[in-house]
Amino acid sequence: MIERYSREAMKRLWTDQERFDRWMTVEIEAVRAYEALGVFPIGTAERIRAAARVTPERVGELEQIYRHDLIAFLTAMSEKLAPEDARTVHFGLTSTDVVDTAQATILRDAVDLLLEDLERVREALASLATRYRDTPIMGRSHGIHAEPTTFGLKMALYWAEFTRHRERLVRARSAIAVAKISGPVGTYANVPPDVEAHVAKALGLSVDPISNQVIQRDRHAELVTTLALIATSIDKWATEVRHLQRTEVGEAAEPFFAGQRGSSAMPHKRNPVSCEQLSGQARILRGYVIPALEDVVLWHERDISHSSVERIMLPDVTILADYMLDQMARIAAGLEVYPARMRANLERGGGVAFSGKVLLALVERGMDRDQAYAVVQRAAHEVLDGQTDNFRDRVGQDPAVLGRFDTQEWASLFDVHPFVRHASTIFARLGLDESAPPALD
Repeated sequence: MIERYSREAMKRLWTDQERFDRWMTVEIEAVRAYEALGVFPIGTAERIRAAARVTPERVGELEQIYRHDLIAFLTAMSEKLAPEDARTVHFGLTSTDVVDTAQATILRDAVDLLLEDLERVREALASLATRYRDTPIMGRSHGIHAEPTTFGLKMALYWAEFTRHRERLVRARSAIAVAKISGPVGTYANVPPDVEAHVAKALGLSVDPISNQVIQRDRHAELVTTLALIATSIDKWATEVRHLQRTEVGEAAEPFFAGQRGSSAMPHKRNPVSCEQLSGQARILRGYVIPALEDVVLWHERDISHSSVERIMLPDVTILADYMLDQMARIAAGLEVYPARMRANLERGGGVAFSGKVLLALVERGMDRDQAYAVVQRAAHEVLDGQTDNFRDRVGQDPAVLGRFDTQEWASLFDVHPFVRHASTIFARLGLDESAPPALD
């Protein structure tokens, strides 16, 4: 992933030095396991740990000769060791015992960072939801005014979605955090299962109950598809903010910082550039789903068609997901919300958004439903076509409606409260904190 979209902690996990350090840890813990089995003298692993030094530069030099990165690594590692200790390194193992197990620790740690990011997103959404729980806003379907909802309910919907993502990511973490030290085709022919059990425990991993030469890539695909789902929800939320920030809507906006400029030509511009960036990045992350799924299919006990893909894909998806979640948390925490504009949009058309209430009230007063629908629709379309600007007055003056309601009853049909009165019930069902004070904006 390019530097522009990389955050330091996640980026560090994918450096060559970090990869080689983790390969070395697997090798040393395997030696330690053999010590416990009486195969190698006690203290061998500690001597290796103290003496071995591997640098990306040296591995790169050796890889030019061997054309095999793990062999280059083992040679670089053994160069610093006494001969009697060097012979214990990689004893009974195959390359992917080391590579896949070490990679599992990197992916697990990457997911832990992502879970922290995700929690920040959930906290920001929960804050918006509780603060604006009872703040009316026009609900829209097909991009057209529908009926009132609340801004808090809109944000609570996203909070619930990202809560599901947390559950998915925890499951994906469990799937990916497995060790495999089972030899060339997974039969333990040259390495006993006790070595695998020791290495797994030392690294904080579970033992993969069955493998061949590799940890099976459905596990990795589960993680990538989970991150693609998270990216898609980020895109969904960012798209909502972008729509709300449109000049014609103006109900919310992403933060705009002191000194920030929106256009080189138009000083008035205040564009939702951060949200647009998130929508674009989601396209990249979703694009890795197909390669991840295709990596599941390998010839027989193993080929390396997946390897070149993962060298690009796994750093990219974790680094980009980390950046996107951090950006969303920042935007949500600083989101500017305009309740007065929401109210003004609700009142556009003189109450046309309350057409459903008027329809039901007419049916309750004995009017045929089709007739009631035609009466209400006709008045609403006159407002939308610009023939009049007040739906409440226009439909109230229709001969079919006159005399059916007293003044108070008629006014109640245009009250926003019935549309939003169950917000607290929904919040209670979600388990969102309702103690936050109401919005004062």
